[in-house]
Amino acid sequence: MKKIYALCLCLLPLLVHAQQKVGNLTIFSEDGDKFFLVLNGEKQNDIAESNIRIEELPQPYYSAKIIFADASIPVITKSSLMITDADGTMMDVTYRIRKDKSNKAKLNAYSAIPVQDNFIAPSGMFVRHWGQPSPVQTGGIRQTTTTTTTNTMGASLNVPGMNVNINITDPTESHTTTTTTTTSSNIPQQQQSPTRGCNNYPMSGADFSAAKNTINESSFDETKLTTAKSIVSNNCMSSDQVVQICNLFSFEESKLAFAKHAYRYCTDPNNYFKVNNVFSFSTSKEDLSEFISKD
Repeated sequence: MKKIYALCLCLLPLLVHAQQKVGNLTIFSEDGDKFFLVLNGEKQNDIAESNIRIEELPQPYYSAKIIFADASIPVITKSSLMITDADGTMMDVTYRIRKDKSNKAKLNAYSAIPVQDNFIAPSGMFVRHWGQPSPVQTGGIRQTTTTTTTNTMGASLNVPGMNVNINITDPTESHTTTTTTTTSSNIPQQQQSPTRGCNNYPMSGADFSAAKNTINESSFDETKLTTAKSIVSNNCMSSDQVVQICNLFSFEESKLAFAKHAYRYCTDPNNYFKVNNVFSFSTSKEDLSEFISKD
């Protein structure tokens, strides 16, 4: 027993290290265009989606192809899609599909953060583990059922005028089976709620304070914006919290960009008029109002 315990202690660091050798990839379309994702020649989704996440990727680079459901949009091909940072550490990377001035779709790096544990997929996101034949979930509900089966031995004893049935239970032959069922829900883009993955609850005070500190650690607005977008996408915020984050930016353009992105993750969109107070120019307020009216 002591030898086994010592062996486990020796193997534990190796196991932990091995678990860190995987990364996650998210690709989303800024305009909601649905697409199929092909990695290293393997098609990842059978139904076109606008937001796809592939987890537990073991390689630092992948050959990627994005094929749009709308055949008029040209296919995007990347020979080396990076899943690591500059130091080669596996990351949780996000790429964004957006259209340039000529309306051509392009794939651009959006964010790269340390791999997250216990990631909760927002509604409408297609999630799949690399190499598995079926998706983990598509903004669905996961149910787990545990069934315990106990082997019994039956015997009948016939006595004149009496019929006795005896069941004898063998405790050593008890088996427990756990079955996990995932119910997928493909929600059309236009029917999705503005809030995702947060059950309509904004970030807690402690988490929000930590988020602001993380955003403020960056010296440049561009880096702050990338970090802030990633945080609100995975947590959701109230309109008052959005206002506080907007005030961390130095430039009006950055405030507007975050305000637009955060609207879909706001837990009280009816109060989003408060965000207009962070802008110095009326054109920014009009731009945000127009964006909201079209969302």
